[in-house]
Amino acid sequence: MKPPYKLTDNILKLIVTISERLGEINATHLYKPPTELRKKNRIKTIQSSLEIEGNTITEEQITALLNDKRIIAPQKDILEVQNAIKVY
Repeated sequence: MKPPYKLTDNILKLIVTISERLGEINATHLYKPPTELRKKNRIKTIQSSLEIEGNTITEEQITALLNDKRIIAPQKDILEVQNAIKVY
């Protein structure tokens, strides 16, 4: 079966233009969670990831490290958290 139209260069250019515009519109309406929620999720992610590896630092201690405060914990655990913070 042959379609009743012919694809021309002009039609393809228009399709590309429309697709780009739709992408721009969709990008402006993407949901971005509040900064505080992203920070909490980041802390939970770091803590749970490191806990799997045997790290004993809590979410509260990670929050303190993010705020440049000192905590009491094994130096190895603190270094792991600091490295994870840099990665995330």
